[in-house]
Parts: sequence; C-alpha cells; structure tokens
Amino acid sequence: MRVLVVEDEVKMASLVRRGLEREGYVVDVATDGSEALWAAREQEFDAIVLDAMIPEPDGFAVCRALREEGRWAPVLMLTARDGVEDRVRGLDAGADDYLTKPFAFEELFARLRALTRRGVTERPIRLQVGDLVLDPVTRRVGRGEEPIDLSVKEFALLEFLMRNPDEVLTRTRILEHVWDFAYDGGSNVVDVYIRYLREKVDRPFARRDIETVRGVGYRLRPDDG
Repeated sequence: MRVLVVEDEVKMASLVRRGLEREGYVVDVATDGSEALWAAREQEFDAIVLDAMIPEPDGFAVCRALREEGRWAPVLMLTARDGVEDRVRGLDAGADDYLTKPFAFEELFARLRALTRRGVTERPIRLQVGDLVLDPVTRRVGRGEEPIDLSVKEFALLEFLMRNPDEVLTRTRILEHVWDFAYDGGSNVVDVYIRYLREKVDRPFARRDIETVRGVGYRLRPDDG
C-alpha cells in the first residue's frame, strides 16, 4: 500500500511516516498544498493522509481539486480543531474520513485500513449529466452558465435522477428515496414533480433529458438537442 502524507509540521510528518512504514506502508510526504497536488497527479496512491491547515492551497482546496480531477484515492483528513464546521468542510470537499489532533496512531492505522478496504470508487463532489450540473454542497443547479432555481423537493428529485443516470427508476423507488413513503398505487406526486422538473430543466433549453418509460417510471439521459 502506498500512502501520501501531507503535513507541514516536520516532526509530525516524520512520526506519521515512521509509524506507517512500521505497518508496512510505502510512504511519500508532501509539506504544502502545491507539493501534495503534484505528488497526487504523478503517482497513484492507495490513500492520502491530508492535514487541513497546510500552506496554501490548504487541505480543503487540495481535496476538492483532486476530486474535481477525478482522483478518488481515499482521503483521511487531519484537523487540529474539533469543530463541526471544519469536519463538515472536509467531508464536503470530498474527504472520506477525518481525525482530530492529537490522535492515537492505532486509530490512524485502523481508519486507514477501513478506508483502503472499501477500494477506490468514484465519489464526485458535483454531479453532471450532459451540460446539466448539480452541486449538493452549494445547492446550485444549472445548464452551462445558466442557473436553474429549484424547490427543495425538485432538487432532491433531480439529484436522485442524476445519481442514477441512464437507469430506469420506478415510481416506488423514487418515492422511497425522495419522499420516504411507500407507493400506494394512487399517488401521482412523482408524476407531478417530474412535470415541474421538465418545465425548469428541459423545456426552456429545448431538451428532453427526463424520459418517461411507459409502465415503469423515469430515466435521465442526456439529450444533445
């Protein structure tokens, strides 16, 4: 297993490196954001231990940049502050887990083992289907440069469709994920909100991305117009 440790405190970086090497990891060290980005672009890592407060770009910016570039190595973010805001920032930037300083090395090793067991999977920060883009963190939706204003339920429905592109989603499955209640056979709430979405994300742009699959449900598939 090859791990990138990003830490600007020399003593801490050395301790983490030695500890990981004793566990059998191959370890590279970066001391600032620019060096971390260069290393992650040049070498495939099985995991990244990333301090949040490194010289610019900071750990949050580094993590977001890697995710936007399609680099999915698991990221364990270290933070010296145990505030909810920092943890939320890290997770929203694309980190997979966080650990507050000071920490026990046994916990660091255990968290890394858990992350690497999951394997590398795509976990994009922003969702994109064709030119339709949705950002779950900022709650923004748009086509190209044109913003689209959605209600809370419209946003939730579109996010579910975009997380399952090209997949036919039944009304029952949509109800369970977006409204959290079972389909009773008589409710038309899904059809109503699909119509709302089409009026906002399709028709103004002369698109037909949201398809009706008769007798089954709906599918989101990019229409090039």
